[in-house]
Amino acid sequence: MVGIARAATHGDRVFGLVNGLLLVALAFITLYPLYYVAIVSISHGYAVVRGEVGWWPVQVNLESYRAVLEAPYVLISYRNTIWYTVVGTIVNVALSAFCAYPLAMKFFYGRRFFTAFIVATMFFKGGLIPTYLVVRSLGLLDSMWSLVLPTAIVTYYMIIMRTFFQNIPEELHDSAYLDGANDIQIFFRIALPISTPIIATMTLFYAVQHWNSFFPALIYLSDRAKYPIQLVLRSMVIEGDVANMQVEFQDDERIVDTTVKYAIIMVSTVPILLLYPFLQRYFVKGIMIGSLKG
Repeated sequence: MVGIARAATHGDRVFGLVNGLLLVALAFITLYPLYYVAIVSISHGYAVVRGEVGWWPVQVNLESYRAVLEAPYVLISYRNTIWYTVVGTIVNVALSAFCAYPLAMKFFYGRRFFTAFIVATMFFKGGLIPTYLVVRSLGLLDSMWSLVLPTAIVTYYMIIMRTFFQNIPEELHDSAYLDGANDIQIFFRIALPISTPIIATMTLFYAVQHWNSFFPALIYLSDRAKYPIQLVLRSMVIEGDVANMQVEFQDDERIVDTTVKYAIIMVSTVPILLLYPFLQRYFVKGIMIGSLKG
C-alpha cells in the first residue's frame, strides 16, 4: 500500500524553525573562536593590544605569518609533524588492518581469545612510567620512532575495522577459495579494495591524532630539532616562548606576542582541517558500517 504524504502542520514548521536556529547557533559557537583567531592573526598589533578587533580584522597585514614562517625551528617542527603524520598514519592503518582482518574471520582459530586479550588493553594499561621504561629499553628515547611505534595500533579503531571486515559477504571468500586464492591474496585483492570507506575513515582519525599530539614528544624527545609543531605551539602559547622568533621583528609595531601566537595556531590547524573534505564522503559510511555489528 502506497503511503500518503502528510501535510506539514504548524508544529512541524515551528520545530523546523527552532531546530534550524539551534543548529545555526551551534555552528556559530563552534566556528567563531577559530574565526577570531584568524582575524587577530592578520590584524595590526596596536589594534589587538587596544582590544579593537571584534568581528573584522583591523589594518590587515601578514607580518605575523612572516615572523612564524621565517623562524627556523618552526619550519623544522612543521617538517617533523608532516613526517610523524604520514609515517605514523601508514603504520597505524596497515597494522590495524593486518590485525583486524584475521579477527573478523570465523574460521580463525582462537579469534575470541585474541579479541578478548586485545580488548583488555583498552581497560588495563601499565601507565606512563612503565611505558616510558619500555620505550627506553627499546632504545627509542629521543628518536622520531618513539612517537610512532608505541601507538602503532589503537584498539578502538582496530575493532571498528574488524567489524567492517565482518560485514564482507562470506560468498566472496568462498568464491575466491574456489578460484585458488589464499588468505593473503583475498586480503589484498578483495578485502582492501572494497574497504575504502573504513580505510579513509581510519586514515582521518589517525592523521588527526598524530597531527595534534604533543605529550609523547614532551616525554620522549629532548632534541628540539625533532619537536613536532604542536610542541612548539605549546611552548609559545602556554610558556610564552615567543622572544626567540621575534628578534628581527621586535621593533615592528604591527606584530605583538598575541598576533604571533594566533598565527602559529592557524598555521598548525588549517592543514589538518583541509584533509577532511577529501575524506568526508567516506566518513559517515565507514563509521556506520563499522559499528553495525559487535
